[in-house]
Amino acid sequence: MSSEKNTSSDSISKIKSFRKNIPSARELTEGILHGNKTALGRAITLVESTNITHLNRANEIIENCLTHTKNSIRIGITGVPGVGKSTFIETFGLHLTALGKKVAVLAVDPTSSISKGSILGDKTRMEELVKDPNAFIRPSPSGSSLGGVARKTRESIILCEAAGYDVILIETVGVGQSETAVHGMVDFFLLLKLAGAGDELQGIKRGIMEMADAIVINKADGDNLKRAKIAKTEFTRALHLYPPKENGWIPKVLTCSALENRGIQKIWELVETYLGENKKRGGFQLKRREQNKYWLLQTVEDQLKQRFYQNKEVKVLLDRLLLEVMDSKISPFKAAEKLLALHQKELK
Repeated sequence: MSSEKNTSSDSISKIKSFRKNIPSARELTEGILHGNKTALGRAITLVESTNITHLNRANEIIENCLTHTKNSIRIGITGVPGVGKSTFIETFGLHLTALGKKVAVLAVDPTSSISKGSILGDKTRMEELVKDPNAFIRPSPSGSSLGGVARKTRESIILCEAAGYDVILIETVGVGQSETAVHGMVDFFLLLKLAGAGDELQGIKRGIMEMADAIVINKADGDNLKRAKIAKTEFTRALHLYPPKENGWIPKVLTCSALENRGIQKIWELVETYLGENKKRGGFQLKRREQNKYWLLQTVEDQLKQRFYQNKEVKVLLDRLLLEVMDSKISPFKAAEKLLALHQKELK
């Protein structure tokens, strides 16, 4: 017993020592490649930072990790608040670690419009999974990113893959915004729905249905079991109204109870079936290539926007023009022209 305590104390001391120092990009890369969760967490913090110095270090780490990325499976999970995303992800994650998989969860936390801080705190909502040595959970505030996807989730995926995680689960906020961003970075897109909560009608919306590779009716237990079966039939009928996806896949509808751990195995089998068929047809690699192209263009847009707002001269002029626009002394379009002209001049 005393030896276990000493081992635990030594581990805690190492972590504290690691946190006190500011490791270089090379040291963080080495830590990530050796599966060090602390190094991975610190690298993701650098990736999420808007500080130019941090950005340069983050880019160096990402470049170093790119050649070490494994063939992981990326799964996007979305659904309205209350559908049980966190419970589902925890149960699903524990099922995967029991199969010998290493699982990373990039849970995008809603951001407070007042304090800009995270609201839900995913680690506190996944008490069992967070203790699993083969799992890594990283909640990130969504900010103003499209669809609730954290701005740097794409880069975080690369780091998690380099750290040896086989399955990466990406949870979106799911509060009605477009989920295009998460769809553009995953191999399989899972839509969680509820039965008996008016969610059936929401599910027939064309956009989200076209993106989903599978629909899972969660909370299919107790008094809700019968309603879940009816909802499954309704969603299956709705899916027949849409043409098959480009890769030939027809989305499936399943039911599960994350709380009672029922139906989880079938969901994983469906994901494996989808990936197997998609790889045979060549759609898997094609999708990855298209995603890489999309994220190059998206990164250019993000960095241009970031550099624009970090320009000191632009900040001063922006404050003045905002007041003039609000007082209708200048049009928003003319103000934008002035700001962009100033930024362009600063670049020369």
